[in-house]
Amino acid sequence: MTTIDDRPVLVVTNLDDPTADLVIVELHDRGVPVVRFDAGDFPATLSCSAFIGDTDGWRGSVRTPSRRAELGSVRSMYYRRPSGFAFPHLDKQDERFAVAQARYGLGGILTSLPDCLYVNHPHRIGDAEYKPAGLAAAAAAGFVLPPTLITNVPGDAQAFIKKYGPVIFKPISVPLYLVGGKAQTVPVTEVTADEIDDSVTGTVHLFQKRVDKVADVRVTVIAEQTFPVRIDSGLLDWRTDYGTHTYTPLVAPPGVERSMRAYLRHFGLVFGAFDFALTDSGEWVFIECNPSGQWAWMEPPTGLPMTAALADLLEGGLRDQ
Repeated sequence: MTTIDDRPVLVVTNLDDPTADLVIVELHDRGVPVVRFDAGDFPATLSCSAFIGDTDGWRGSVRTPSRRAELGSVRSMYYRRPSGFAFPHLDKQDERFAVAQARYGLGGILTSLPDCLYVNHPHRIGDAEYKPAGLAAAAAAGFVLPPTLITNVPGDAQAFIKKYGPVIFKPISVPLYLVGGKAQTVPVTEVTADEIDDSVTGTVHLFQKRVDKVADVRVTVIAEQTFPVRIDSGLLDWRTDYGTHTYTPLVAPPGVERSMRAYLRHFGLVFGAFDFALTDSGEWVFIECNPSGQWAWMEPPTGLPMTAALADLLEGGLRDQ
């Protein structure tokens, strides 16, 4: 007799997430129940009740107007990019209080579900999003790194540029940045020593030796599967114009594969989107790893089955680990 597994997959993300949409369609076609919500919809259209005491884990439910998920029977959670909690009807002090209760209350419940596979766990995502921690982990994992300086001291920045130039500047973290109401990408830019002034003292900046690259590589790692893709664009920052790209599936060198596995183990991740600069000599230079990175746009031109791989992972839950 075949046992029907009716445990749901939770997909926690914002409304506009086409990558999550693809995974949800794949799961739906397999008959896997899915409950999708944006944590930022709490409490307007999202509610939660949870109990613990004479049980071995949280029991209760999280509910949307059309879905309900029992907390003790969630097989996996695909945690993508939910919007933040907001209580705009409250004054600033009360809003800070309410946001803290939501973050540590609802957020704490969602990060401590029993027998749930997280892709990825929100706490592990938070750890890995610290770029200095990522660079340190990459060095320890054996990756080749470009010389990098993080500073708010203008003289140190100038000295670094003079020693290692050409040098690029890029953000350490990129919160939502709106121009005319539209989200913007803050691009990587080349910077010279004479462009450095006292404004550098205002916050921390990241400067990095520009890699003399012939192409970029994005490697999407989903559990035990690895999907490397060469991106030819001719751009310093390939994210600034996707219309220039050509994509070619690759095989990662064994040393790079080992280093990626070590990096993911370090942060406790089961998914990672690695970026490398590929040099003329064939060296893969580590740039970063995004624990919530995009991948779906590369699937149609390459034919790589990334949606299916992620659905396999979520469908299997911890029982397949």
